[in-house]
Amino acid sequence: MRLTVNGEVLEASAATLAELLNELEYEGDWLATAVNGELVRAPDRDGCRLTDEDRIEILSPMQGG
Repeated sequence: MRLTVNGEVLEASAATLAELLNELEYEGDWLATAVNGELVRAPDRDGCRLTDEDRIEILSPMQGG
C-alpha cells in the first residue's frame, strides 16, 4: 500500500501502525505517532489499521538544545 511517512511517499506491506513501525525498524513505546493528523497512543497501535494513502507521522525525542 502507498503511504506518506514523515512527508516521504513509500510502499509498505504493513496492515497496522504497529506493523509499519516494525517494518521501518522503529522501536520503543516512547515514539509519538499520528495517522492522518490524529494522535495514536502506543497501546492502540496494534489495532490502528492503515489504508492506502494514509499520512503517518513518527516522532522521536532528541537530546540536546
